[in-house]
Amino acid sequence: MGTVGSTKGRRERLRAETTAEIKKVALELMASGGPDAITLRAIAREMGMTANAIYGYFATRDDLVTTLIDNVYTSLADTVDAAWDAAPAQDPAARIQAWARAFRNWALANAEGFRLIYGDPVPGYRPPEGGAAPDAAHRVCTGITALASAAWPYAEPRYADGDFDWSDFDPGLLDKVRPAFPDLPPAAVALALRMWSHLHGLVSLEIYGHLRSQTPNPEKLFREELTQLIRSLGIPPQSRTTPR
Repeated sequence: MGTVGSTKGRRERLRAETTAEIKKVALELMASGGPDAITLRAIAREMGMTANAIYGYFATRDDLVTTLIDNVYTSLADTVDAAWDAAPAQDPAARIQAWARAFRNWALANAEGFRLIYGDPVPGYRPPEGGAAPDAAHRVCTGITALASAAWPYAEPRYADGDFDWSDFDPGLLDKVRPAFPDLPPAAVALALRMWSHLHGLVSLEIYGHLRSQTPNPEKLFREELTQLIRSLGIPPQSRTTPR
């Protein structure tokens, strides 16, 4: 019995290791050849396996891409959620900064993953119904809205007169954010999207190399953008007091 159990455990361990290597090679191929370089045959060739052997792990290329997106997106969601939770709840500036820095650091450490979920579509890929990573996408979306929610007690006098109503937003977005933040008005949801554009825009430019010839210190640029964003929201930096 012990021999049978140890043999099964070894097989499971080897399968897990091979699965992890397949995903690693897929992202490497994407990094060097773009998203259309992700094919099961190319991965098999890189790993010295037969194409039929790869099919024992992923039945189709789309199954592999779905798994990659889910893994990558979940990693991002875990990272930004942990940063948000670790910052003082009574300090909205600190929480926004923590989330934003975690997002950028994750993107820099996982550039191919960032491109997979936010940049280059894989040609011909058809995600499953509901999306490739619905739970992670929901968590990141509500996390972005939480940034605006934390800022709203300070930002409301500056943004409440925005000409927004619920019809200005995609129903799928509202299905995510309204149950989590039932008291936020449309102007606050618009603010969340604007905050996201600030953070995502600079990170995307950095990941795709567009800042390389513009500045030797993109981290400083991001830090200053974040500082100015917080000022524009009316949040006193390092404030731990409840707004009046």
